[in-house]
Amino acid sequence: RWRHDHAVHHATAGDLDRRGIGDVWTLTVDEYLARTPWQRFVYRLYRHPLAMLVIAPPFAFLIGQRFTPKGANDVGRRSVRWTNLVLAGLVVGASLLMGAREFVLIQLPVIWLASSAGIWLFYVQHQFEGAYWSNHEEWDYVQAALAGSSFYRLPRLLQWFSGNIGFHHIHHLSPRIPNYNLEPCHEANPIFHDVPTISLRSSLASLRFRLWDPENQRMVGFDALRQHLVEPVST
Repeated sequence: RWRHDHAVHHATAGDLDRRGIGDVWTLTVDEYLARTPWQRFVYRLYRHPLAMLVIAPPFAFLIGQRFTPKGANDVGRRSVRWTNLVLAGLVVGASLLMGAREFVLIQLPVIWLASSAGIWLFYVQHQFEGAYWSNHEEWDYVQAALAGSSFYRLPRLLQWFSGNIGFHHIHHLSPRIPNYNLEPCHEANPIFHDVPTISLRSSLASLRFRLWDPENQRMVGFDALRQHLVEPVST
């Protein structure tokens, strides 16, 4: 399932008309304003950093990945079932070997930290002020990769731990490039130098971005809605 969602994500990233698989739920300003109060509340809850980066990640990996996506073919369904069977065997075997309590106390914190870090990396590399979004008719794969995926310039130790995923613009352009060749590829090709670049500190600003503003071609926060809600004064 992960391989399927990942492939669809690469084929649709930044396409306003093909959202919904392997991406972070993102509404445009007009779409948000057209929602009911309840739908707006659900969207705000989903986009809240505590929900999206702390509470939801372990559930997404532990539970969400245990089910086949809607419309999956036989290969996809078998893949998920065999994965679940193997995982169940590992859990039972490890619990019998070391004790269920010890297994949970070791595994849950690791899963929580790893899944939260993974969601953060995925989020910040597509949710930044100058991100690329376009309707399908004008959507361009290369532009979506180079302008819609950030170059996350991490400290060397974090770059190593994250498998060079900070070079996300190159990964999106050509996902077959192995992670150990991403940095040499970046250094050798000047086309990759003029891409959206964020640091560990500047990436924190991405937490306030919630909506896509097509009029100004940028990500905005909920505070930007005030100017859309003010009625023009008639004269």
